[in-house]
Amino acid sequence: MGRNAVAVTGLVVFAAAGLAFPFYMEGHQDSSKPLPPQATFRGPYVNTGSRDVGPDSGSYSKVI
Repeated sequence: MGRNAVAVTGLVVFAAAGLAFPFYMEGHQDSSKPLPPQATFRGPYVNTGSRDVGPDSGSYSKVI
């Protein structure tokens, strides 16, 4: 029973640290400055290197 209690305690501490991390980091951010361009989201994905110019108008043949 002692080993199970240690394992459960470790898992609870790990989960609590993970849940507390965003609140800890929030206190260390300077919210008066705007976010850098790399930190902003463009849609559902982080496209840091994307250069969207619209739909692709080319036609491509299927390569087998």
